[in-house]
Amino acid sequence: IRDRAIICSMYSKWVKSWRDLPLLYNQWANVVRWEKVTRLFLRTTEFLWQEGHTVHATAEEAEEETLRMLATYRRLAEEYLAIPVITGRKSDSEKFAGAVRTYAIEMLMPDGKALQAGTSHNLGQNFAKAFNIRYESKEQKLEYAWQTSWGATTRLVGAVVMTHGDDSGLILPPRVAPIQAVIVPISAGNWKETVLPQAQKVFGDLKAAGIRVFLDDRDAYTPGWKYADWEMRGVPVRVEIGPKDIDKQQAVLVSRLDRKKSFVPWDQLAEELQRLLEKIQGDLYHKALAFRDENTHDARSYDELTAAMAGGRGFIRCGWCGSPDCEAKVKADTSATIRVILDKPEPGFASCAICGQEAPHTVLFAKSY
Repeated sequence: IRDRAIICSMYSKWVKSWRDLPLLYNQWANVVRWEKVTRLFLRTTEFLWQEGHTVHATAEEAEEETLRMLATYRRLAEEYLAIPVITGRKSDSEKFAGAVRTYAIEMLMPDGKALQAGTSHNLGQNFAKAFNIRYESKEQKLEYAWQTSWGATTRLVGAVVMTHGDDSGLILPPRVAPIQAVIVPISAGNWKETVLPQAQKVFGDLKAAGIRVFLDDRDAYTPGWKYADWEMRGVPVRVEIGPKDIDKQQAVLVSRLDRKKSFVPWDQLAEELQRLLEKIQGDLYHKALAFRDENTHDARSYDELTAAMAGGRGFIRCGWCGSPDCEAKVKADTSATIRVILDKPEPGFASCAICGQEAPHTVLFAKSY
C-alpha cells in the first residue's frame, strides 16, 4: 500500500489530460517488511521487487493491461524458468487490498505447497478516487482514471531452486543460466600443453556460437572436485576434454539433469550443445508438469476435500458456490486457501464441495507458504 501511496500522489500531479494516458511505469525496488517467520527467498525481511504501476483512460484498457501482464508472468515462468503455472483470479478474501480484481500465477512446489509467484491487480478507480487522479477527457469532462499494478519478486529464485534442484545442488534452466556450459579440461600429464589449448579453442568456438560458456582451467583442483562444484552451481552442461578426447578429436557432454554422457566430434560440438540445452529446458518443464498433474486431485464432497488435504500434498480442484463462509470453513479446518478461481468452470464440478449448493466456480485449494 505504501508504494502505491507514493506513486499515486505523483500521478495526481502528472495526469491532467487524456493525452497523458496511458502511463506505464516499471520499477525495481528493495522492499523491507515484517515477517513473523522468514523463509529463504520465499518470505524474507528484505527482497527485490519488480513491479509496475499503470494509469488508463478506460476500464477496458485497465483490464487488458492486467491480463497482458498476467500472461507475461506466465510466459516468464513456463518458457524461461521451466515451471508450469496455473493462472486465475483470486477470491475476494485473497485479493490485494484496494483492488477490484487480483489475478495470479500459482506454482506447485515439491513439498506439495502452492507458491504465489506473481500477481496482477486491476485497481479500478479506487486509488484514483482516494488520491484524486483525474484527467480531462476528449469530451472535456473530468474523469477519474483507471489503474493497474503488477509484481514479481526474488521469490522466483526460490521457486527455481525448489522445483529443479536435487541433493547435489541447483539445476538451472538453460535459458536463464548465467553459464550454460562449463569446459573442464582433464588435468593429467602435461595437460597444459596438450589438452588446454584445445579446450581454449572449444571455448572460443562455443562463445562465438552464442553459448554462455566458462573455461575452468584452475590447476589447484582435481577434475572430480570441479565436477561437484559446477553441479552444485547448477550449470546445465559440462564439457569434458581429456588426453583420449584429443586423440579422438571429440569432447564429452554431460547433462546436469540426468548425468548422461554423449561423445561429440569437435566440428559438431556447438550444434549438439545447443540441441542438448534445449532438450534440458524442455525436460525440466515436463518433469515439473508431470509432478503437478500427479499431485492435483479432484474433490466433489467435503469429505473428499478434507481427506485430500490431510495428505498434505498438492492442489485440490473442486466446485465452489462463491460463499466466503464455505471458503473460511476450509481454511479453518485444513489451513488450505483458494489459490485461484479458474478462468472457466470445469465439467464435473457443478456442486460446491463444501455445502453442496450450485457451484458457478471451479477453484484450486492448497496449502501455501
